[in-house]
Amino acid sequence: MQTISMPDLAAGEIYIATLFDAATQTGQHIILLDGDNNNATWEEQKAWATSIGGELPTRFEQALLYAKHRDLFQVDWYWSGEQHAVYSDCAWHQYFGNGSQYNYTTHFKLRARAVRRLAI
Repeated sequence: MQTISMPDLAAGEIYIATLFDAATQTGQHIILLDGDNNNATWEEQKAWATSIGGELPTRFEQALLYAKHRDLFQVDWYWSGEQHAVYSDCAWHQYFGNGSQYNYTTHFKLRARAVRRLAI
């Protein structure tokens, strides 16, 4: 059995989960970065997340954040980092009021939180 060490966290960061992919035998720590960015387009929010050392969360990560940490979010829509598979001008977002996920055109202005991932 492998022991997994907790990563060091910077001020304001919150440890969310350790995710392990059995198929690829890889894992990563998911850490929510400090700060909530006001409404901006999807591209602007991706650039913001990169500027603070993170990325926008995946749809799966957003569902996990809603299930376990919705109190860390405003009751509002938040961009995910995932573009729609069919519509290139759309990306996925999550509503932190009821957990719904939909896709919107990327020029809409929504909130964002960033995560960082550390390989295990």
